Amino acid sequence: MSGMMLTVMLVLFAASIPVAIAIGLAAVVGIAGYTSFPLIVAAQQLFVALDRFPLAAIPFFILAGNLMEVGGISRRLVEFARSIVGGVQGGLPATCVVTCMIFAAISGSSVATTFAIGAIMIPALVRAGYPVGFAAALQATAAELGVIIPPSIPMILYGVTTQTSIPELFIAGFGPGLLIGGALIATVLVWCRIRGWGKQDGENRLPFLTATRQAGFALVMPLVVLGGIYGGITTPTEASVIAVVYALLVGMFLHREIGFRDLLPIFRKSVISSAVIMFIIACAALFSWLLNRQGVPDAAAEWLATAFDSGALFLLVVNLFLFVVGMFVETSASIIVLAPILSEAAQKLGIDGVHFGTIMVVNLALGMITPPFGVNLFAAAQVAGCSIDKMMRPLAIFIGVVFACLMVITYVPAITMTLPQLVFR
Repeated sequence: MSGMMLTVMLVLFAASIPVAIAIGLAAVVGIAGYTSFPLIVAAQQLFVALDRFPLAAIPFFILAGNLMEVGGISRRLVEFARSIVGGVQGGLPATCVVTCMIFAAISGSSVATTFAIGAIMIPALVRAGYPVGFAAALQATAAELGVIIPPSIPMILYGVTTQTSIPELFIAGFGPGLLIGGALIATVLVWCRIRGWGKQDGENRLPFLTATRQAGFALVMPLVVLGGIYGGITTPTEASVIAVVYALLVGMFLHREIGFRDLLPIFRKSVISSAVIMFIIACAALFSWLLNRQGVPDAAAEWLATAFDSGALFLLVVNLFLFVVGMFVETSASIIVLAPILSEAAQKLGIDGVHFGTIMVVNLALGMITPPFGVNLFAAAQVAGCSIDKMMRPLAIFIGVVFACLMVITYVPAITMTLPQLVFR
């Protein structure tokens, strides 16, 4: 049955059927053709898949990101980041990366980060003389930090799917996020020196204290959200609700950039984005449920654990496999279907579940910027008003930088595990 389901799913992928529908139809074929269950079981399992309290954090973090975009928080974060790193040659691209790192600590979504920050940074980079393809590729790449630096929607999915501590996954993401962000900043600074770009990037930027004062409410938000989680005051889901309330109050009553007329479009956009993600999650969970009933995860984990002599070789093969999967399959679906299989094999080889979960999220985040289905690419291209072809040359360099960071994260566990061990163990 599992072989037929995979075949149907791949055929539907090849026919350009949307990911959620392809996975859901493959699962329905499995139920109808190879089990005695009535088809009503499919609807039941779709509901069961979403009936999990931690998943409620996803729509709330999406809504918080949209409120921040309209409420002026993202613009103030850009000015704050520029006051720190914008005074050097290449400071404007570095500002883009730093802003995405800060915004990532609030939104949990790479696509939300792309739109919220890209709408400001891509036009600014183009006006400063940077090629539009470079600006869009940098924004798409830096925005993937939105799912690495906590809070992170993929980390929530991994935690729910594998019963791994979500707060531990969150705090484990700081090290990899800072490593990737630092590597991207170093790359663009060297690149701008070589190409002679950005010699006037320091002009017209705000003084640090002024920018900090203007961005003060925005900068407090990560402390409120993450401080509540790590302080044991709130769960990630409760923290997501606090993020929405905070962003709404700041946008409407402090910055006064959100009016009552703006609320309906914000809610509509958030509902559509949440519905798309939730539908993918439900269909992928149905597919995963059928695989579990066939014993596929246990059998695959046992085979993987015996097929590789060491955890290092296993991680190398898994990273290459996930890199290819990420090119074609949406991140949420990949985690729900593959995480139970791969995480169990990793634990049999003595690899910490939090470390492996971080590796998996960082790797699949690469899929958001790799053709042909990288969601960040399409979002950045839409904001920049350019074709993806113009992004490919600079994008190849950025992908290489992030993949190199992934290898360091994989084989230097201290980058991921130091903070969780200090805080939770």
